[in-house]
Amino acid sequence: MADPRTGPLTVVGRALAATVSAAVLGASGLVWYEYRQLDGGMVKSGALAEARRNAPPRLDRSVNLLLIGLDSRKDMDGNDLPKEFVEEELHAGSSEIGGYNTNALIVLHIPADGGKVTALSVPRDDYVQTVGADGRMHKIKEAYGIAKGAAEQRLGGRGLSRSELERQSREAGRSATVQTVQAFLGVPIDHFAEVNLIGFYDIAKAVEPIQVCLNNPVDDPIVARTANHEGGGTGLRLPAGISSLDARQALSFVRQRHHLTNGDLDRTHRQQAFLSSVVYKLKQQGVIGDLGQLQRLFDVVKKDVVIDDRWNLLDFAQQAPDLTGGNVEFNTLPITGFKNIGGQEVNTVDPEQIRRIVKQLFGHEPPPPAPAAAPAPAAGPAGTSTAPETPAPPAKERATVDVYGVSAAAASAESEALAELGHPVGKTAVSPAAGRAKATTVGYGTGAKAEAERVAARYGVTPTASAAAPAGHVVVTLARTSGATPGPTSGAAPGGSSAGPAPAGTPAAGSAPEPPMQGPAVRAGGIPCVD
Repeated sequence: MADPRTGPLTVVGRALAATVSAAVLGASGLVWYEYRQLDGGMVKSGALAEARRNAPPRLDRSVNLLLIGLDSRKDMDGNDLPKEFVEEELHAGSSEIGGYNTNALIVLHIPADGGKVTALSVPRDDYVQTVGADGRMHKIKEAYGIAKGAAEQRLGGRGLSRSELERQSREAGRSATVQTVQAFLGVPIDHFAEVNLIGFYDIAKAVEPIQVCLNNPVDDPIVARTANHEGGGTGLRLPAGISSLDARQALSFVRQRHHLTNGDLDRTHRQQAFLSSVVYKLKQQGVIGDLGQLQRLFDVVKKDVVIDDRWNLLDFAQQAPDLTGGNVEFNTLPITGFKNIGGQEVNTVDPEQIRRIVKQLFGHEPPPPAPAAAPAPAAGPAGTSTAPETPAPPAKERATVDVYGVSAAAASAESEALAELGHPVGKTAVSPAAGRAKATTVGYGTGAKAEAERVAARYGVTPTASAAAPAGHVVVTLARTSGATPGPTSGAAPGGSSAGPAPAGTPAAGSAPEPPMQGPAVRAGGIPCVD
């Protein structure tokens, strides 16, 4: 029987090892030598051993990879990072805050057949039962620090050096994090990668400038910490639309939570969008042919990223080229609300609902049956369908879909998504109307009504006849607040994040309902716009 650990793997760290490995595979013999050097110098962890013994049953040969973003102001040996660097360059507070919280937890599911990768972010404040920590209920981000602290107490009298005590106690933190995540989601974790605050900065520094896109301008002033105020803010100021960030701004972009409508939940979408933008940049700019950039990336990965000791980077490098083409969709798992427990604000969740959603998205469980389509009336208002939908005719006989967005990147990304769904696509462009629209609209010209109805079902809207639309064309105008519009399997309706779980998008007649998600999906393959 084939070993279930072999097969497609995906992105390392919170950022770049995917593209690094893809670059290694596609470059010269000299770069292949560098790959060997990379593999030999990686920091490896044995923290999967206990997690594998306690893992949920495996249902197929797919691979689940956990990306861990550690919010620690310490180096690998437990030493404080330089104060002037943390406080003045990064505006990330002092080494006394942050602890060993895991502020980014993303699970990437790679199907056994190498198809579309599904990425799920777990909000850091989800209140769950920990495994491998103290077994009690905590915010999921705290499992690492609780287990690490307990290990330090246990190992403290054994005469270990400071660096060895740090290494062993972090192993306990990693093990608890992996076990807690896999118990919460109900799926086994096959591999993991961890990067800390300085690692993220170093990676961003190696590839800056990095383009990101915002739906709205941001101004996040720094507030000093006092006895009566916890302080905060990142100092980030950016306009709406696309901006090019240096490493310091990139860190602020993924860390900001104040002055965002949904706080940490919007920050999760920022992390997803940043990953997409970095991979897109490295692919578009031909980094695989730039040995200087590759060397910098290699040095960063070796110094700052920890991976499990079962991860075969050679297998990964052989699979990575298929994963840098944008065939990845990020979703954020839903919460049920907010609650104050023990003086802490937490996200409440329904573990059974989460496991059902994960199994459905990972293809392990069929979705609940969709309600049967009601018979269509003989006649209806203008712009609505008056008969059951018929199978789409061949593409050459169908109307062309033009897409307009607040940015060229947003329009292009949605056009690609529509093409994947089989719609004939045409023009993509920027439209001022997209910046003013509160909802995505679908208009159509003469002879394009049937195609418009098929397209409109994606957004849960009603198409309308438009004198401005050319004959044989459908015109989609994306709302600014829709961000990266939902892909074929996204359960989020256009319209942006909400404080509670986002409702599922309106499915086409006879289709299976999609699971609810926390805000819109973020689709890789471009520069997605987020809040």
